[in-house]
Amino acid sequence: MSGASYAAAGVDVEAGERAVALMRASVQAAQRPETVGDFGGFAGLFDASALTRYRKPLLATSTDGVGTKIAVARAMDIHDTIGIDLVAMVVDDLVVCGAEPLFMTDYIATGSVQPERIAAVVSGIARGCQLAGCALLGGETAEHPGLMAPDEYDVAGAGTGVVEADALLGPDRVRAGDVVIAMGASGLHSNGYSLARYVLLGEGGPGLHAHIDELGRTVGEEMLEPTRVYSLDCLALARAIDVHAFSHVTGGGLAANIARVLPEDLAADISRTTWRPLPVFELITAVGRVEQLESERTFNMGVGMIAITSPGDADASIALLQARGIPAWICGEVRARRSGEIGDAEAKGGKGGAVSLQGDYRR
Repeated sequence: MSGASYAAAGVDVEAGERAVALMRASVQAAQRPETVGDFGGFAGLFDASALTRYRKPLLATSTDGVGTKIAVARAMDIHDTIGIDLVAMVVDDLVVCGAEPLFMTDYIATGSVQPERIAAVVSGIARGCQLAGCALLGGETAEHPGLMAPDEYDVAGAGTGVVEADALLGPDRVRAGDVVIAMGASGLHSNGYSLARYVLLGEGGPGLHAHIDELGRTVGEEMLEPTRVYSLDCLALARAIDVHAFSHVTGGGLAANIARVLPEDLAADISRTTWRPLPVFELITAVGRVEQLESERTFNMGVGMIAITSPGDADASIALLQARGIPAWICGEVRARRSGEIGDAEAKGGKGGAVSLQGDYRR
């Protein structure tokens, strides 16, 4: 009788090594000039002397995952886009304060390492880093037999960026009279998938492989549409325009996320009449009979990022974003907050201004 082994316990070291070999080209394609050393080291290295060009550099950091969107990727057996979502969720948080994303690291946990699948996930992460202009500096793949089923996996990532101290964006810069500029979303992005799956893939829903004319594709294909990576577009806007604040519209929806970048004495009125929600949101609302308020505090409703600028910069901001392929329009205005005004949702994190969504969406 042979003794116990790592393989007998469910960990395939050779499969892990093959996964690393398969992802090598993707990782090497997602680098920056400041990256030091080769792929495969114990730690990723970044040449911090690059920061000497800043007068007072502030490092920004963010970490996130993609939630239950992974369940859709597994069901569709498509794994090379979920990594773009991961990067977007991290770097688009970094850029809100004006930070340029420098590098990311990732973590993949799985019940059993399937090299081709892991390599596909990492290829998406590398592609996301290329879209964001940051380096994929390192990562870890962990095999968890007995804790996760063989085909289960989850991903998380952390990113670091840098911003000049006097260029830091946020509530302190926002003034009454500023305009709120919406940037169009690519779809559901990576929030609200527990509700979306419950409605679209549950009992009474159309199902993963149903072709929906309004979507122009299947439900599964729509649900796997990658999150838009806004970081380079926001940085280009901040270099050209006096941007006062950005807001990444994630969990909590428009009202809660815009409120957190407003000072407590200001409020914003957002006009629903300025856009029509993407078809996927209308589908979820209709199939699940989801109330509007519930949708608005769960989904982005077609607006993935917000910029707040002075009125005089609005036209130039929209023109710049549209030239970069980002749908953009004025969706609201900032004003003084009335005594006792709460708005449609408390600021995510608990501190901020008030935001009210007004009127009806375009039809």
